[in-house]
Amino acid sequence: MMLRAMRSAAAAFVVLGTCAGAGLAGDLTEGLKSGTPDLKSAGALAFGPDGVLFVADQAGGAIFAIDAGDRGQAPSQAPAAVHVEGIDARIAGMLGTTADQILIRDVAVNPASGKVYVSVARGRGPDAAGVIVRVGADGEIQELPLKGVKFARAEISGLATGRGRQDSITDLAYLDGRVFVAGLSNEEFSSNLRAIPFPFAGAGEQGAHIEIYHGSHGRFETTSPVRTFIPYDIDGKRYVLAAYTCTPLVKFPVSDLRPGARVKGTTIAELGNHNKPLDMIVYQKDGRDFILMANSSRGVMKIPADRAGTQEGIIRRVSDRAGLPYETVDGLKGIEQLDKLGKESAVVLARGENGRLDLKTIALP
Repeated sequence: MMLRAMRSAAAAFVVLGTCAGAGLAGDLTEGLKSGTPDLKSAGALAFGPDGVLFVADQAGGAIFAIDAGDRGQAPSQAPAAVHVEGIDARIAGMLGTTADQILIRDVAVNPASGKVYVSVARGRGPDAAGVIVRVGADGEIQELPLKGVKFARAEISGLATGRGRQDSITDLAYLDGRVFVAGLSNEEFSSNLRAIPFPFAGAGEQGAHIEIYHGSHGRFETTSPVRTFIPYDIDGKRYVLAAYTCTPLVKFPVSDLRPGARVKGTTIAELGNHNKPLDMIVYQKDGRDFILMANSSRGVMKIPADRAGTQEGIIRRVSDRAGLPYETVDGLKGIEQLDKLGKESAVVLARGENGRLDLKTIALP
């Protein structure tokens, strides 16, 4: 099975459009125009080729593509490890505030340079102003300049409002000329997946409405948001693997995720109740594909992704765990975000017992 996954990360609203942007030749930044993006907030992050950073602006109801101007490393070069103790306090100090007055929302590695990008909220509410910072291998932290950069904006219609607003956009991934976006819509069948062709077009279209069987709840659900997701190939066919609170892991064929379609996913694992998935990546180890998933209460899970194609779907209530197995990686504690750094390592955001957040590099288990 060939792995073709890019970080995303996850939630139940993935924006689907036509494949107009697929197979683009040349530099992805060529379709961007210079200016200053009106970024009202900064949430989920994902990188495409050529150092293009995709940013979810939940407060502004949009996705931005920004040329990060950062392509400084040859692909054959192993990326340097990154270690920053107390990164929350250091970012807060740079912004003239304290660590308890900011919220780190996502972490993404630019594969073109190995540098780490962090989205930060100046405040704790869903409309808190956003900033993006860049972290180098030497630990230097800089705010990403947004004045006079090349960018594009895609407005996302029909996002959830009211109590669901905080989950209106939850994760992003770039794959084959499209930006997949996850969150909740304002419709009754609110769990939704969209994929926007890039350069941006058709962003106002409906996403695909998705339904899952939640084993620990013993019912089908259409309003639970995907929390984190990854694109993944199964027997040469594109899928989205999506993780939900409490903790179903579900696969959706990308070909089924058409605008306005109602799609029933296949639940291939129940990873344990009373738990919220935070982030996940796919990687290869010893010739096999694995998922590494960070969780709120069940630690970091190592899941055999290469069994996703043969795993029987869960269609009956389960007491706790079922489907794909996992092992808990005992040495990884307090992980809140993670992204791949090269082929053999990952960058993680880890909270210590003292509440401090550290950004550090780990070997993939």
